[in-house]
Amino acid sequence: MEAAGRLGCAASQIVDWSIADEIDLVATFALVEHLPKLAKTSASDQVMMLERLVLPHWRSRKVADITPHDVDKLLSWVAEGRALPSKAQPKTKRNRPLHPSKPTPVRANRLGAVLRKMFNLAIQWRMRTDNPALGFRKRPETPRDRFLSMEEINRLADALANDADQRGASIIRLCMLTGARLGEVRTATFDQFNLDLAIWTKQAAYTKQRRIHRIPISPEAVALVRLRREAVPPICPFLFPGDVEGQPVLELKRFWARMREVANIPDVRIHDLRHTFASLLVSGGASIEMIGKLLGHTQIGTTQRYAYLIKSLLRAGVNAVGEMLRPRLKVVGE
Repeated sequence: MEAAGRLGCAASQIVDWSIADEIDLVATFALVEHLPKLAKTSASDQVMMLERLVLPHWRSRKVADITPHDVDKLLSWVAEGRALPSKAQPKTKRNRPLHPSKPTPVRANRLGAVLRKMFNLAIQWRMRTDNPALGFRKRPETPRDRFLSMEEINRLADALANDADQRGASIIRLCMLTGARLGEVRTATFDQFNLDLAIWTKQAAYTKQRRIHRIPISPEAVALVRLRREAVPPICPFLFPGDVEGQPVLELKRFWARMREVANIPDVRIHDLRHTFASLLVSGGASIEMIGKLLGHTQIGTTQRYAYLIKSLLRAGVNAVGEMLRPRLKVVGE
């Protein structure tokens, strides 16, 4: 949010709207107007997109000069991807070579939505009469559906149990037990949990949908929270305090890289644990509506990605009935 602070500081000093005709200024005001409505992670992400992807290309351009072609050209560049890290000539010697670039259509679509909002605000401020990002070409997105098998879950559970960092292990366990997003677990506080009723109430400030999200939790999750209460100093509000006083754990990249190696699940992201939670719900007979409520989805379309799992479960049930009736029914050919 430091970037937002820098842009916001500049915006607060602008009074003469007659000079407000450059892209960086519109981006600044868009952030000041729009960011307070977003979750912290979403806000930071949009700041990064504007600062790293938009302003380097358009900073010298006038708002009224941007065309739909300019928008499509920028989004096409983003969709192509780039090598990581982005610095071709780092100041220090690089231990590992650049990763090859890979397409990022999702990134391009998210940036398109940000640009559309930014130019809507420009219209509202009478800086132009049309929106060049309206109806931008959306790139096809392929949802990533990676679910852990029971064998992989067992290997991961063993890796977590045997690791010296039980703070990191508990974060991953709570993700697996609740299907919560990593950010929600990292920033979880003890006052969010009613252990007697086994309910976790996530406050709006910490959820992606910016709404209070109340979910039931299992006895295993309750036991984990109780263990964390014993391990954490009484004055600390966080289940997983970080190394900086007064802050929760900030990142788990190294820990998760170690777990993936030990458990032999090199392609699994932490977010895939959320998908795995949903798949286990399906196998337990949960409906799409139930899964959506437990995951905190505000739109049923987001949960529909798991519908085919339910269809597979229904087919398995039908096949089971067929197996049971096979000795009693005889199919006679015409």
